[in-house]
Amino acid sequence: MTEDAMALHWKLVIDCADPIRLAGFWAEALGYRVEDHTALIDRLAEAGALPPQAYVEVDGRRAFRELAAVRHPDDPADPASDMGLGRRLLFQAVPEPKQVKNRLHIDLHVEPGAREAEVKRLEGLGATVLREVADRGSRHTTMADPEGNEFDVQ
Repeated sequence: MTEDAMALHWKLVIDCADPIRLAGFWAEALGYRVEDHTALIDRLAEAGALPPQAYVEVDGRRAFRELAAVRHPDDPADPASDMGLGRRLLFQAVPEPKQVKNRLHIDLHVEPGAREAEVKRLEGLGATVLREVADRGSRHTTMADPEGNEFDVQ
């Protein structure tokens, strides 16, 4: 990296059919927090910049209909919007369904000996087991989230 270059902030954006449902799944799977965008939505709606059909009520808070995000509970967040400023996944609605294998996926690392219990917990949240893999001396379980996005549990 050159002297003038700065590290970039980033988030992982995941296209999906139901951002609210998928954010809920990944928040539970990772132990993350679903971002509360109520204050941001209220500001945008009051300014006339956001029509009522762009948001819904979820668990007593307002949420964007086509966007939802989860963030690590220990990372900072913007107090005015609750948008995470660290480890963050953003789910955005797209009209087309998932068609092929992911080119990018999440690996979940669990404590030694805890993989089977974690797989069962994730199945209880709506994930499905795709295959068990033994490769290069390690074992992992490839799973799919409720919309078919692959991830591994190691």
